[in-house]
Amino acid sequence: KYSIMDVEDYLILNRNSKSTRYEYLDGEIKMLAGGSPDHSIIIANLTATIKGPLKGSQCRVYNSDVQLQLSEKRYVFPDITVSCDQRDRNQKEKIHYPHVVVEVLSPTTEATDRGKKAAYYRACPTIQEYIMVDSAEVLVEVHRREEERWTINTFEPGETVRLESLGIHFPIEEAYEGTSLTSEIA
Repeated sequence: KYSIMDVEDYLILNRNSKSTRYEYLDGEIKMLAGGSPDHSIIIANLTATIKGPLKGSQCRVYNSDVQLQLSEKRYVFPDITVSCDQRDRNQKEKIHYPHVVVEVLSPTTEATDRGKKAAYYRACPTIQEYIMVDSAEVLVEVHRREEERWTINTFEPGETVRLESLGIHFPIEEAYEGTSLTSEIA
């Protein structure tokens, strides 16, 4: 549930919270709950799939423990964030210059991930791709910045997911390996 709070109080709450994470979007605060086993497996699979090809590059892959500050009034914890910006290197509390953001959709987060957060990610000038991964069916959407507009590419079973801004391509099955959704792939 959302509560209203000013940004200074949010920053204090977030700093003092050891085990609970909160996102802050324009004055509204939301406590983040844990995900399902499939949600967790998908995140682990994608982290490995993205991280491997980036080894030795300027890019770093962060999990949902790392906060992303989109603006003075927008603080989020994406499931996966990739930053290729030197200014994010060695940050202690949060990063500011994401290149790619991944959200694994769940019934409780899908409306926000597709709505407010998607709009905020598109407004962030450094984000080149925003990936939404369904945890209820085998489906990946890649929202890609192309000059002054955004395109959406949808990937289904048997297709190769293309993260063009990172030069990474992988079979969609890699994202869902070990989940209860593998029967949709076979």
